[in-house]
Amino acid sequence: MSTMREDYFAGQIAENYDADTTGVFDPAVIGGTVDFLAGLAGEGRALEFAIGTGRIGLPLSRRGVPVAGIEYSSDMAAQLAAKPGAAAIDVRIGDMTSTRVDGSFRLVYLVYNTIGNLTTQDEQVDCFLNAAAHLEPGGCFVIEVMVPQLRRLPPGETTQVFLFTPTRIGFDELDVANQLGVSHHVWLGEEGPRTFSMPWRMVWPAELDLMARLAGLRLRERWADWGRQPFTSESPKHVSVWEKPAG
Repeated sequence: MSTMREDYFAGQIAENYDADTTGVFDPAVIGGTVDFLAGLAGEGRALEFAIGTGRIGLPLSRRGVPVAGIEYSSDMAAQLAAKPGAAAIDVRIGDMTSTRVDGSFRLVYLVYNTIGNLTTQDEQVDCFLNAAAHLEPGGCFVIEVMVPQLRRLPPGETTQVFLFTPTRIGFDELDVANQLGVSHHVWLGEEGPRTFSMPWRMVWPAELDLMARLAGLRLRERWADWGRQPFTSESPKHVSVWEKPAG
């Protein structure tokens, strides 16, 4: 069931989103992601949950794949709308757990840990149900998300640094028992520090597979990255593909 949640990407966060320096805007990263998704979409349509500023949706559309998107933050959607090629993408403002887009799709996808923005198990299940409702028979739902790095957390510790540079610091506060975290970001500049924090829910691959089964989907493939490197116990993230059975 959809619930109202805070728009953590409003205002300055949306305005500065494309200035991310973690490497997700590297052309090689984007190109590999788009290659993977375009191969699954084939001649069909693609729907991006949490399309944001169009980091993936726009180049996928330029590849010739008809793309639609659902985005919770109207400010993020406004950043997308101002870019060349945005007119080709139908973006609906709404929640990816419940918002519907007309027609059916060969591909629904959700990248860059965004499944974690849904902070309850019920919401994450609803996301799978909504993806399945949009898919045509034989279509696929793709999620890119990190594997919880709890082996790096010493006993008694609840904080984990994931980024430390001269201009940016990122760390997570973790509630392991409840599979919850809060990511804190600090940008250091001449005008003083700028901060951003938001909650997220950690989720394991096996839990996602069960959510997929509840939605009538089955695991088709799982990789360590968009380049289809094997997924192992050491993989920090996974790209998983669940398929809606034909017929």
